[in-house]
Amino acid sequence: MSYLSDIEIAQATPMKHIRDIARVAGVDDRYLEQYGNYKAKIDYKLLDELDGRPDGKLVLVTAITPTPAGEGKTTTTVGLCDALRKIGKNSVVALREPSLGPVFGVKGGAAGGGYAQVVPMEDINLHFTGDFHAIGAANNLLAAMLDNHIYQGNALGIDVRRITWKRAVDMNDRQLRFIADGLGGRVNGVPREDGFDITVASEIMAVLCLSRDITDLKERCARIIVGYTHDESPVTAGQLRAQGAMAALLKDALKPNLVQTLEGTPAFIHGGPFANIAHGCNSIIATRMALKLGDYAVTEAGFGADLGAEKFLDIKCRMAGLSPSAVVIVATVRALKHHGGVAKSDLGGENLEALSRGLPNLLRHVENITQVFGLPAVVAINRFPTDTEAELGLIENKCRELGVNVALSEVWGKGGDGGVELAREVVRLCDTPSELTHAYPLDAPITDKLADICRKVYHADSVELTPAAKKQAEQLTALGFGGCPICMAKTQYSFSDDQNLLGAPNGFKVTVRNLKVSAGAGFIVALTGDIMTMPGLPKVPSAEKIDVDGDGKISGLF
Repeated sequence: MSYLSDIEIAQATPMKHIRDIARVAGVDDRYLEQYGNYKAKIDYKLLDELDGRPDGKLVLVTAITPTPAGEGKTTTTVGLCDALRKIGKNSVVALREPSLGPVFGVKGGAAGGGYAQVVPMEDINLHFTGDFHAIGAANNLLAAMLDNHIYQGNALGIDVRRITWKRAVDMNDRQLRFIADGLGGRVNGVPREDGFDITVASEIMAVLCLSRDITDLKERCARIIVGYTHDESPVTAGQLRAQGAMAALLKDALKPNLVQTLEGTPAFIHGGPFANIAHGCNSIIATRMALKLGDYAVTEAGFGADLGAEKFLDIKCRMAGLSPSAVVIVATVRALKHHGGVAKSDLGGENLEALSRGLPNLLRHVENITQVFGLPAVVAINRFPTDTEAELGLIENKCRELGVNVALSEVWGKGGDGGVELAREVVRLCDTPSELTHAYPLDAPITDKLADICRKVYHADSVELTPAAKKQAEQLTALGFGGCPICMAKTQYSFSDDQNLLGAPNGFKVTVRNLKVSAGAGFIVALTGDIMTMPGLPKVPSAEKIDVDGDGKISGLF
C-alpha cells in the first residue's frame, strides 16, 4: 500500500487565511502582524488585554526515550489538539520551531506528520518568520562586540583563555566546533581559540523563550556572562553595553508565531531550544497566550520525559508559575521492541518477549511523571499497522498496574478523529486534582540538585563530578548562582549518559564533566558524557533528498 508523504499531504490540504485562524483563536486584528496569507506574529501586548482572563488547562505531551523507530510526539500533540476540538473543546496548540540542523540532518522537521501537521510545513521547517536568524544575529553581535573590546584595548581585563561565549549558526556543522580566529596579523583581531554552537543551543534562544516581555529580555541579555577576567571575575554583556542592540535585533522574534493545523486549529509555534543540550520548551509568552485563548493548551517538551519534561517542570514551570493539569506520554510498540533489543529492520513482527524487555523504559517514565512530579498521566500508543492486539494488550495491562490508562492514537492516519479516545482521557485527567512537585529544591547545593536529578529521574546509582566540574560548582556558588535550577545536557537516547544503554538501565553512574552558568536564562548547564553543543551531519543527511522544482514547489521535507 502506498502512502502520501508528509509534505504531499500538507501541500494537498487547503489552508485558511491566517486572519480566519486568528478569529478562531480570539485574536483581534490589531495584534496581528501578517507574514503573507498563512503566517502571522502576535503582539505580546495581547497578554496585557487578557490578563484578567482565567487560564485554561495546560496539557504536556512527552515521550519515552527516543529510538530510530520513532515515537511521534509532535504528531500526537497536534492530533490531540485537533481531537479536543472534535469533542467540542476550545483548544490551542503551542510548539517549538524546528531547527535547520535536524531538518537537513537525521531527524527531519518538527511540524508533525501524516494528517496531524501544522502548516505551511515548508515555511515552518525552513526560514519561517526569521526568528532563528534574529537569535543567531544577536548571539554573533555579542561575540563581535566582545572580540572588538579586546582588540580595542581590553579595558575590562578579559582573559582570552577564559572566554565562554561562542558564535552560533543554525546548522549541524562539526567543522566549526573548535576553531582558531583572529589570525593574519594585528589588524585582524587577537588570535584565540573559539568555536560555534548550533543556534538552538545558544543562551539567547533560552533567554528569548524564558522572557516575559521586551524589558525582561533586555535585562536577561545584560546578565549574560561572556567570560572572566584574569582575577576570575565574570564579564557580562551589560558591561560590554550590548544588551540594547541585542534586544533591538530580537524585538520581533519575541512575538509568538501563529499558524494552523491541517484541521484549522490555531497553533502557536515559537522558540526552539533542543532538549538534550538546552531546556527543550517553546516560549513562555506563546504558552501563556495559548492558556489565555484556549480552555485547553496542548504543548510538548523535547525528546524523552527524562529530558524535556523534567526541564519543562523544573525550569519553565518554576520560572513561569505554570503547572500542567495532565501529561501525555507517547510510545510506540515498535520503539519499545527496539528498547527490548530488536533491530530496526525486524520491528514489524509480533515479539511479546522483546516488548516485555522494552516496557520498563515506558514504565519508568510513567513512574517519574506520576510519583516524582505528582501529575496525572495517560500513555498514548501511536499505533502502527503492524501492532498486534496481544502487544497492545500487554502495554495496557502493565500501565494499569501503575494506575495509568492507555489510549490508542491514530492521528497520523486519521487526524483529529484518530485521537478522540485520547482527548476524552485527557479531559478526564484535567479534572483530577493534582499538585506539581519538583525533582529538587532550588535552595539545595548544586551538587545535591545534580544528585536528585540523576537518582530520582534517571535512576542512576550516583553522580560523579570531574575535578574541573567540582571547582566550577564551588565558583558558581561563590558568585551567587547556587540557587539556579539545573539544565542537564545529556544524550537523548538513554536514561544514562551512555547512549548505548537502552531500556531502563540500572547500576550506572552519571559523570558531569563541565558546569556553566547561563546567567541570562537563569540556569546552570551541566554537560555529561560526550554531549556536543554543535551536532554534525550523518553519513547520508536528509538534505540529499530535499529539492525544489521550477515552480518553487519543495519536495523531500518530512
